[in-house]
Amino acid sequence: MLETLHNIVQAVNTAPDLQQALHLIVTRVKQAIQCNVCSIYLTDDDNRANVLMASDGLRAESIGKVRLPIGRGLVGLVTERAESVNLADASLHPRYVRISDTGETHYRGFLGAPIIQNRRVLGVIVVRQQETREFNETEVTFIFTLAAQLAGAITYARASGELEKLIQGNHSINHFLNGRSGNTGVAIGQGVVTYRSSNLDAVPDHQTSDIDAECDRFRLAVEQVSIELRHLQENLDPRLPVEDRALFDALILMLNSDTLLNHTLERIQQGQWAPAALRQTIQTHARIFEDMEDAYLRERATDIRDLGRRILTQLQNEPSIRMDYPEHTILVGDEISAIQLAEVPQEKLVGVVSAQGSSSSHAAILARAIGVPAIMGVTNMPVGRMQNRALIIDGYRGRLYVEPLPSVREEYARLLNQERALSAEVEAMRGLSAETADGVHIPLYLNTGLINETGGPNQAEAEGIGLYRTELPFMIRDRFPSETEQMMNYKRVLEAFEPRPVILRTLDIGGDKSLSYFPVNEQNPFLGWRGIRISLQHPEIFLTQIRAMLQADLGHGNLQIMLPMITHVNEVDELLELIQRAHDELLEEKLPVTMPPIGVMIEVPSAVYQMAALARRVDFISIGTNDLTQYLLAVDRNNPRVADLYDDLHPAVLHALKQIVDHAKAMNKPVSVCGELAGNPLATVLMLGLGVDSLSMSAGSLLRVKWVLRSFSQVRARQLLAIALQKENAEQVRQFLERVLDNMGLGGLLRPGK
Repeated sequence: MLETLHNIVQAVNTAPDLQQALHLIVTRVKQAIQCNVCSIYLTDDDNRANVLMASDGLRAESIGKVRLPIGRGLVGLVTERAESVNLADASLHPRYVRISDTGETHYRGFLGAPIIQNRRVLGVIVVRQQETREFNETEVTFIFTLAAQLAGAITYARASGELEKLIQGNHSINHFLNGRSGNTGVAIGQGVVTYRSSNLDAVPDHQTSDIDAECDRFRLAVEQVSIELRHLQENLDPRLPVEDRALFDALILMLNSDTLLNHTLERIQQGQWAPAALRQTIQTHARIFEDMEDAYLRERATDIRDLGRRILTQLQNEPSIRMDYPEHTILVGDEISAIQLAEVPQEKLVGVVSAQGSSSSHAAILARAIGVPAIMGVTNMPVGRMQNRALIIDGYRGRLYVEPLPSVREEYARLLNQERALSAEVEAMRGLSAETADGVHIPLYLNTGLINETGGPNQAEAEGIGLYRTELPFMIRDRFPSETEQMMNYKRVLEAFEPRPVILRTLDIGGDKSLSYFPVNEQNPFLGWRGIRISLQHPEIFLTQIRAMLQADLGHGNLQIMLPMITHVNEVDELLELIQRAHDELLEEKLPVTMPPIGVMIEVPSAVYQMAALARRVDFISIGTNDLTQYLLAVDRNNPRVADLYDDLHPAVLHALKQIVDHAKAMNKPVSVCGELAGNPLATVLMLGLGVDSLSMSAGSLLRVKWVLRSFSQVRARQLLAIALQKENAEQVRQFLERVLDNMGLGGLLRPGK
């Protein structure tokens, strides 16, 4: 049955439209189950009915005409319960309804399974048997699994309007596909599907007879891809900030990393031909990133695979695919890379839609830099069917409209005009102080770690770096970077922002962030040997990094050091001793280093309840709201099954933040927020009311947050916080804050239009 199920699902996914997919299902299932009838009913929510849309065994003329009111009959029972119903003799059940038009009155055996997507019943698949028969467990599981697979196709059909045309014979209702916002904004345009021609996973093993020639061929392919990346970087809008253009510096760094080059060359020298050696290296390296908890680092697996495909293209001497881009291009792909996005002429690109990925994807980062709306993680989108489709992106709500109705198009055209006017108001914040209406200054910092240098408008706008992730240089090598290599990397960042503060977070690896040369395999990496726990058990790694940081700060004096994932007070005591040791060693070596401010990152609930003790030991506090929210709510926000339960406006999160700030203030220690909550304009007034001293965020959020800050006094923010803390759930908090911003004329920061 498993192979049959796989074949049916594969055929459904490649069917040109929903009607053919439904016909294929009922025909194949009837054969597989060896029953007399297989039928599919789809739910018409607007008219509250289940409509017979496909059948093999019932009268053909009844398809599309038989409509059962929701709640009526056994199909209605399956819909109500949202679970399977298996009856040996359906006619004996009190909910059984005879429908003579279908010719089914003489059937007894009944099995119905709901088609469910996101807790919503989309329809019911039914199999019938003429004689009395209770379907066995294997058959029930088969139908149930197939129903789950069918949900995606129906969701797409509902979004594109195809379902309404099938059910109602008209196109009077417009639906949309849901994803996650990669960048806010509205876009109206035409879909252009981007894809990869080289299938790295399909490369076979093959022994080479000329190892030296194969090594040279691989090195040349890498060099050609490097030239290609430089060319794309040069073609980017010169007005883009250096830190966003430097995305390609990071990609080139990955391309020429020790891990990719040396590991592939080693495999070639063992006799493998270059394409297979490349495949093995890419798969191993990408898997390391894919297993990571950190959303930003996990997304780097996409970059690794994309680089691998491009090297393979060069190895195969395949010509580049020439794409035609309309004037208003919305780039659509299964997993869009920054390179693919950069290939579109920027004057034609108006939006980005990716079936996979998140706001941490390089494509989303570059979209924010370019200033085009982006939607990521549109999992139910059949990418191949989006070419030349009329599309509308609502980047605020993560919605994609496919072939929108004229009325929807007109409304979004109006909103787009309003948004352009709003953008001018946001830009007017540039250069102004991040100061409240009653004169309280709240510095706005950058979260980064992607680059080796920073610059441009966003550097000028930010008052420092509130979080610099130090992991990337460790992850693109096949060994630990030396003290000198680390020092030079940190020095470039400190120089770029001098005299503004730069907070370097110490290495946060282990468990889910395993290095190829320092593997950590655990059953539960999220709660395992990671971050500070590794630093304490391997002080030589920690000491080398601290020595590099202290030396990088010579002549600058803007370094601050942050310790992540603190769970116990004694961890801080031990780490402070190690930092002092590194400092004293350098003084003995006649290097005039100074001790920088040291802070801790509050991400674990246990640290919330030890705030007084922690604050006594350090110079500043930084709150990582992403992990803190996940641990408080026991929700992995990157797991699509439970991601809707993740909400950093949950009252529990807000009360935890208040407790952290109150304890820190009692010890006269400054508090910063560096999670996504810091860059959310909706939450800015809460951060101000809490008394947070600074906020650290992605560059694209700076001006929007500044606008909110300048619109409120801290006195008013404290009053609003008191009201928000009385709410019982996140939705009540969100609605309250939306009304507050609307009343101040700031609603355009949260949704399309002004």
